[in-house]
Amino acid sequence: MRAVRLRQYNTTPEVTEVSEPRATGPLDVVVRIGGAGLCRTDLHIVEGQWREKSGVTLPYTLGHENAGWVHQIGSAVRNVQVGDPVILHPIATCGLCAACRAGDDVHCSDSCFPGINADGGFADLVATNARALVKLAPSLAPADVAALADAGLTAYHVARKAARLLAPGQKVVVIGAGGLGHIGVQALKALTAAQIIVVDRSNEALKLAETLGADHLVPADGTQVGAVLDLTGGAGAEAVVDFVGEGGAVEDGVAMLRRAGSYFVVGYGGTLSVPTIDVISTEINFIGNLVGSYTDLAELMALAAEGRVTLHTVPYALGDFPRALDDLDHGRVQGRAILVP
Repeated sequence: MRAVRLRQYNTTPEVTEVSEPRATGPLDVVVRIGGAGLCRTDLHIVEGQWREKSGVTLPYTLGHENAGWVHQIGSAVRNVQVGDPVILHPIATCGLCAACRAGDDVHCSDSCFPGINADGGFADLVATNARALVKLAPSLAPADVAALADAGLTAYHVARKAARLLAPGQKVVVIGAGGLGHIGVQALKALTAAQIIVVDRSNEALKLAETLGADHLVPADGTQVGAVLDLTGGAGAEAVVDFVGEGGAVEDGVAMLRRAGSYFVVGYGGTLSVPTIDVISTEINFIGNLVGSYTDLAELMALAAEGRVTLHTVPYALGDFPRALDDLDHGRVQGRAILVP
């Protein structure tokens, strides 16, 4: 089968032929890919930023946002059948550790993360397990929802956390309305009655955010902090969700936060540097976010089936991976890039 393989860091992965994965264990599942999302994490992987975190051995196949159809199942699989359309939770978990038993399977102590530390879905087929699969409603096509497997799941996960803290009339700032942010706006709109302020340097991203339910649009033109403070009566927002995490967004996000507010870190690449006296004197909170649980993904698919969360996608053929990667790297992708074998 075909697969996009990373052979060496800081070089463009290549489309090549590899052996097909097989369901050898009782709970193993092989999925035929219908769509696989390409995101900035893939760029960071190619650049070597995940080299120490993942511990993966090169070469391997990228692709951690996957959806398709069940191709082969192990002898003990009962929740899906061959041919079922499915989306894959990005982490194949054990179900036995303390985290899994608590429903916090993101932090499974014996997990596999295809596309990060194992072969992923930029291929015709990908291996996972039965615990990772959410069956899709008939109205959902794998290529249309694939990026919800990680980008959407991460955005929903942080929106779900923030929604618990937000009351009607309060304010939440979304920094970055791109590939993750435009999903986060929709998730926040579905989960909370708080007013949503979107900050982005792209006019196109702001226009998209407006159609998805943003209440206030703020161009990131150097005046964004003041604009947010004006919208919040000078006090700052109760929550800031930062989908950028670099290039000044971190400093802006902290400055937009009110006393006892919560700053949710999603994007990464920058450095959070805040005097500890500022943290304790205002009792602000900093909260990290990494994908989400299986339950989060199931809930997100329910919203997608109802049309309350949709993806803006740009499809590419699997063989066009180098062009897709270059388009993403140079900001030419509006929404999410999807590889379709």
